[in-house]
Amino acid sequence: MELSTSARMWGALWGDRPDAWAVSEEQQTPVYEEALRRVDVGPGARVLDVGCGTGVFLRMCADRGASVAGLDAAAGLLELARARVPEADVRLGDLQVLPYEDDAFDVVTGFTSFFFADDMVAALREAARVARPGAPVVIQVFGRPERCELEAVKLAIAAYRPGGAEEQYWRPGLVDELAVEAGLTIERSFDTTYAYAYADQDALAEAMLAAGGAAAVAGPDNEAALREDIIRALAGSRQPDGSYRVANEWHMIIARA
Repeated sequence: MELSTSARMWGALWGDRPDAWAVSEEQQTPVYEEALRRVDVGPGARVLDVGCGTGVFLRMCADRGASVAGLDAAAGLLELARARVPEADVRLGDLQVLPYEDDAFDVVTGFTSFFFADDMVAALREAARVARPGAPVVIQVFGRPERCELEAVKLAIAAYRPGGAEEQYWRPGLVDELAVEAGLTIERSFDTTYAYAYADQDALAEAMLAAGGAAAVAGPDNEAALREDIIRALAGSRQPDGSYRVANEWHMIIARA
């Protein structure tokens, strides 16, 4: 499948250090559990995770007896997903052009993934298309910046990343509006908070340098400087024992196709 220029770029960045990113993704189970409390995923359910990363959510669904499929633009992450969930149908692909038939899934999810599409509404329309009528579509984006400690890291990385301003998807009601524009019906919308935990500043830096290809964005000559910027940015997350807890709010939508 031919990827868009944007999908190729993000795929290369997110796939730059897949093992290091997996350390953070494996800590995202609280938000996955929040979603699973609100949608029916059981034996025989057909689940698609758009932007599946290293397959943590797919593994949780497969363990519940679901038939699982995942799509991501990062080949490096997909290698880990295939190892984690060998029974999954895992494909390299683009959020805006899903390689599946209409009405193919009972649940479609996108955890911090839909906003990487050039056109988020188009990506949500594709999610709605491949979901059977009335099936849940789960959407996760960042919450309010003042309640996201990762915001400081995003700002540190932005100094090395060319491009324009980031869309304010955290703005109250914005993603809900986009979902409706894409033809989805909002069932519920809520915020949830959890924290990533890292043993020390080295573990923290390695994980953050892997997120969104931060190290690749900075380049070899600037990686050490970005590393120090990240540690400085998250100084307030450091615990008395030298470990780190990085707390973030997430906005979640359960919509229906």
